[in-house]
Amino acid sequence: MRSSKNSMSALLGVAFVATGATAVAAPTTYKIDPNHTFPSFEVDHMGGTSVWRGKFNTTSGTVTMDKAAGSGTVSVTIDAKSIDFGHDGLNKHVTGEERPDPAMLDVAKFPTATYEGRLTSWVNGAPTKVEGNLTLHGVTKPVNLEIRSVKCAPARQGGGETCGADALAEFNRADFGVSFGQSFGFTMGVALRIQIEARSAP
Repeated sequence: MRSSKNSMSALLGVAFVATGATAVAAPTTYKIDPNHTFPSFEVDHMGGTSVWRGKFNTTSGTVTMDKAAGSGTVSVTIDAKSIDFGHDGLNKHVTGEERPDPAMLDVAKFPTATYEGRLTSWVNGAPTKVEGNLTLHGVTKPVNLEIRSVKCAPARQGGGETCGADALAEFNRADFGVSFGQSFGFTMGVALRIQIEARSAP
């Protein structure tokens, strides 16, 4: 009888462990919505004469989040040729389509920019920072993002969940070899702004 009780206890223990393992939620993966995600930026023109603003029109990637554990990752790929200042001539100049210049984006040689990071500094179930690396113009350097807001809600159609965030960072473009205008007195600082929406599978 004791042996039978021991066997039953062992079986219950195995069942409890198995149930507990399946109860642990896995990180959720969200696919970036390219129709609602446009990294934008501000750069100096002529040492303070004016501020040029632009955005990138084509972005892809994924975000993973484990809200219970307070962890997650970000992986973003930007089509460098999709840069848009609202000025066709400037777009062609910066991409190198009109005047190839190694101190500009040179998209023929460096067609994409990427960002890989991890979500950190969670507050009330949401991240407030991203610690990661930006690869631009073939150079990879640390660039950390400050997250101003995060909101998740059930997707309006098709199931799943949509999460949106607004983030910002500043970096020196000359550190990445994009130093055009430096000798003319242009300031090399870039104010990066990213509004992002991403959706999980139903």
